[in-house]
Amino acid sequence: MLVKKNSGELIPYNPKSLKRSLTKSGAKKEEVEEVFEQVSKDLFDGITTRELYKKAFQYLKNYRSSYAARYSLKRALRDLGPEGYYFEKWFSRVMQAAGYETIHSETVQGNSVTHEIDVVAAKGDQLLFCECKFRNDEEAKISVTTPMYFLSRMKDVEQHTYHFFGQDMKPTKGFLVTNAYLTTDSIDFANYYGIGLISWDYPEKLSIKHLVDSAALYPITCLTTLTDEQEKILLSKECILVKDLQDNAKILDSLNLSQEKLNEVLEEANELLAINNFTCVIE
Repeated sequence: MLVKKNSGELIPYNPKSLKRSLTKSGAKKEEVEEVFEQVSKDLFDGITTRELYKKAFQYLKNYRSSYAARYSLKRALRDLGPEGYYFEKWFSRVMQAAGYETIHSETVQGNSVTHEIDVVAAKGDQLLFCECKFRNDEEAKISVTTPMYFLSRMKDVEQHTYHFFGQDMKPTKGFLVTNAYLTTDSIDFANYYGIGLISWDYPEKLSIKHLVDSAALYPITCLTTLTDEQEKILLSKECILVKDLQDNAKILDSLNLSQEKLNEVLEEANELLAINNFTCVIE
């Protein structure tokens, strides 16, 4: 059986890949098996990846909204667009969870020109300059030209001393961060020149999907009980993470929800964050 990607390319259906993604939703083993069987019955030759996703999403949601929310992480990150402004804010919060002080959208002077740094992060003797590359296409890949360009920017600033968070420091490392995939050349180039990488699936223990699931850093756009418009309102009020609702549930007052709907949202949020031993390590 073949599955059609958004690009139109036909690829063999991989049942193991589907089962892995269902497992990561947090559903119980027997629930994963049941959803897998339900989805399998609906498959047909040439089904699109989007149709496949929608079927799995709906079946998971029939069990628990929080399962569907975890399963929809990739889509939720794209919903931080379309420009990527909130993706930068979200990643700033990820760095804070890893123990860094952060500030975003800072302009610094290099040797030749000024540079806008998407996220500046500091911890101990580390000062990281992070470049965020947001993509709306779920199959997008970052080519080698992007880390090449970023390297030239880092070369222009690496010998300068900057004052951030009460101390004077030189940048110790640059990180290229994206919700997309990376080509093999972009990975090889970045690793050779010491550029840190964080993408959707690379590196394995520092990928976005691993960081989010291990430390419950789910963007507010994960919640299936909110409409797109309601999510935008919360983002505009600096409610970036689902855990922000646990810290300040009063922010939901701005949505004028019924008590029943309010309870649904908070229940989904609490289930989504029910992970033990939160860890987030970025070096």
